[in-house]
Amino acid sequence: MSKNYDVIIIGSGSNGLAAAIHLQKQGLKTIIVEQSVIAGGATKTEEITLPGFKHDLGSAILPMAYASPFFRELPLEKHGLEWIFPKIPFAHPFEDGSAYACYKDLEKTAAQFNKDEKSYKKLLQPIVKNWSQLENSLLGPLKLPKHPLKLAQFGLKAFLPAKQLVNHYFKEEKTKILFYGAAAHATLPLNNLASGAFGLVLTSMAHNYGWPFPKGGAGNFITTLLSYYQSLGGELELSHNVKDLNELPKAKAYVFDITPKQLLRIKATNFPSLYKKRLENYKYGAGVFKIDWALSEPIPWRNKKCRQAGTVHLGFSQKEIESSEIAAHQNRDNTKPYVLVAQHSIFDTTRTPKDKHTAWAYCHVPNGNLTDHTEAIEAQIEKAAPGFKDCILSKSTMNTKALQQFNPNLIGGDINGGKQDITQLFTRPIASLSPYSTPNPKIFICSSSTPPGGGVHGMCGFHAAEAVLKSIFK
Repeated sequence: MSKNYDVIIIGSGSNGLAAAIHLQKQGLKTIIVEQSVIAGGATKTEEITLPGFKHDLGSAILPMAYASPFFRELPLEKHGLEWIFPKIPFAHPFEDGSAYACYKDLEKTAAQFNKDEKSYKKLLQPIVKNWSQLENSLLGPLKLPKHPLKLAQFGLKAFLPAKQLVNHYFKEEKTKILFYGAAAHATLPLNNLASGAFGLVLTSMAHNYGWPFPKGGAGNFITTLLSYYQSLGGELELSHNVKDLNELPKAKAYVFDITPKQLLRIKATNFPSLYKKRLENYKYGAGVFKIDWALSEPIPWRNKKCRQAGTVHLGFSQKEIESSEIAAHQNRDNTKPYVLVAQHSIFDTTRTPKDKHTAWAYCHVPNGNLTDHTEAIEAQIEKAAPGFKDCILSKSTMNTKALQQFNPNLIGGDINGGKQDITQLFTRPIASLSPYSTPNPKIFICSSSTPPGGGVHGMCGFHAAEAVLKSIFK
């Protein structure tokens, strides 16, 4: 590491990389310092079950990366990135063997719903149509919007709890369950204010962009970002765990891709006690329990729509999904959890040996929970895909402790960098300052603990880099 940098970025997740790329493009000299031996934060791909089976250790389906206003302007395809688009972005099977699919085509999706076809269009069409005018406001900090009326129209819906939203718009439980599948990505109880926002955003992204993933593994997205960053002259140093700001070269700014709890442990930040107290009070959300499987064949879903979907959500009644998400926030285990399943190898044969397959899944659990939820997750899949357990060749599990060991940003297994409820959605990590700035004018935060929160989209990094440019490089 040399002694001459404008900005040093600590952490190489998608947000750290986004911040570094944006600053490097402005002509600044940057370096990313990463404690792991591999860059990427929670976005990595490795063989963790059997030889030749590539599994995404953290993030798996990356719709927000593809839809990101920042990432989609980068020439990543020229650096080797190839996107895979499942025929169906996500599907949801039901107890009677039927299933609903969220197709990229909104009209085709709505046509499945008998009594709810018009209501579905009424709810989603305005957002899908106006997405290009909404995305910068939705994927950033609070500020005066360029399209206030359209944002207000979205906000009136998004502010509602998901439960209230579906009960207002839909008559059929199956339609409600399909929407719940997307909304529950928020990792919030579905009766919480603004939990409906996540269902609206993710479903709108499905209709506008699909839910794609990188060919060969999510880790290839990071590899591509790094290739582009280094082509701009950016530097990377691995295996360097920063514990003290004084151990780094002098720079005009330091940008941390870490959460508040970790930032508090960094020495020589010179934060005032009041700011430290606010960081200490930052709330983390529920965790996850994750499983990767090596399979002898694809998951034998009863319904063909599930076989054509990259992502399948499981939860067999409105009440079951509601109870699952409440339990994760009340420190209770749940034997019938809401489960997210990703199945890449049906669409991407580069991930497995010939005629073999992989699957990836997790359920939400209380933060720090150490219970083994393998049996509960596999039972939910088996219910919609009888014979699934017979297809398992090998498996790898990670509880909340293992996830945090894998990536220290995942505090207690929280994959969103903090609880994404109404109190922290736009003001994270604290409300009294710019969410990316700190009382130390040289220190900034770009992790998913800043707006717009969790997901591989890089927008936290982009906005943090903008804050650096405005504050220091005017």
